[in-house]
Amino acid sequence: MNLNKFVYFFIVLFSISTYAQEIAGKWYGILKVPSRDLSIVININKIENEYKSTLDSPDQNSKSITVTNTSFENSILKFEISNIKIEYQGTLQNDNTITGIFKQSGKTFILNFLREEPKKQKSLGQYLNIKSMDIDLKGTILIPENDKIKKLVVFVNGSGSSDRDEFVFAYRPFKDIAESLYAKQIASYRFDKRTFSNPKSLNDKSTIDDETTNDIINVVNYFKKDSLFSDYEIIILGHSFGANIMPKISNKSDRINKIILLAGNARPLTNLLVEQYEYLYKLTPTQELKDILQKTKEQVIFLNSKSFNLNTPKEKLPFNLSSYYWKSVLEYNPIKEIQKVKVPILILQGERDYQVTIKDFELWKNALKNNKNATFIKYPKLNHFFVSGEGLPNPNEYNTKGNVDLKVIEDIFNFIIKT
Repeated sequence: MNLNKFVYFFIVLFSISTYAQEIAGKWYGILKVPSRDLSIVININKIENEYKSTLDSPDQNSKSITVTNTSFENSILKFEISNIKIEYQGTLQNDNTITGIFKQSGKTFILNFLREEPKKQKSLGQYLNIKSMDIDLKGTILIPENDKIKKLVVFVNGSGSSDRDEFVFAYRPFKDIAESLYAKQIASYRFDKRTFSNPKSLNDKSTIDDETTNDIINVVNYFKKDSLFSDYEIIILGHSFGANIMPKISNKSDRINKIILLAGNARPLTNLLVEQYEYLYKLTPTQELKDILQKTKEQVIFLNSKSFNLNTPKEKLPFNLSSYYWKSVLEYNPIKEIQKVKVPILILQGERDYQVTIKDFELWKNALKNNKNATFIKYPKLNHFFVSGEGLPNPNEYNTKGNVDLKVIEDIFNFIIKT
């Protein structure tokens, strides 16, 4: 099941301007496919005036897959593997980055390459697995040595196949926040989403509750039953889709003390899908994006029509997700749910976020205008991952290393300790 991240919102990375460079060498990428992320390595050799290449998929234990055709002209890299119906087209942005689109058997995904293999970052904390339904959630717990504050933050990932750090290209926002709060004596627990660690635990009848809600409730119950944490306040922090579903989670548990929404969409996900692709197409009006935009619009129209039902094949629906999943999305009303929330709420929004925009922030704010326990903060220079930037927001900036802004960390901390 592909729940992304993007349905978290799959982001198509294209370039506005490019220039010619040498392409030969080894390139490393992350292919975001349904249920997981796959490491992909393309090895490109230039022999006289021709390019020859092989493909490695380390996570699938596949090496030296012969690439049928490879070409590089006017900063555009193209390759195909005809026997398994793979096509790729990407643009060399600079000497170190290729952004583009990967196709296989009619399905389209993001695939960007970097010259340097991503380095594994060391993390603070200890591993902790928590049983939830049929699987063990694999996570990291941070407990300050002088833990007198007695607050525990549980992180809720965005859509798609997402690990405990919410690792997206050059960003690790959950790691940033957790370790910064740890330095301020705040405990936390973050875990690999089941779409990342146990994708086979989901099927075509799975819903947003199966994807996220039930796991968070089980994590909260685990800590409240543990004598070490029974007197802690539990704060739930969600990003993007994780923020969107926060009201639902809060209303299902009386053990949650506060909730924090980071860049959560208040509008239906279907609205955001079309809006995002329209924005990207304006940035880079390619035929590729035009086709994706048109197909997405058609799928969303069908999804919102009377023709949609539980027997609808998933091939007719956005991101190839099942009818059961989309029915659960359509039936969920976050605005209605958040008005029922009884605990303090913090809602944060970057104004340079093109994935979840100020429109959503204002909808939350209007829905809670009479709620004295709701706090709203927006940041003019921050993007969807609360990393600072300048100018027109675009997906290419996600490839540049950045950290969650310190003002955001401070605002989260102040909300957590406020009595």
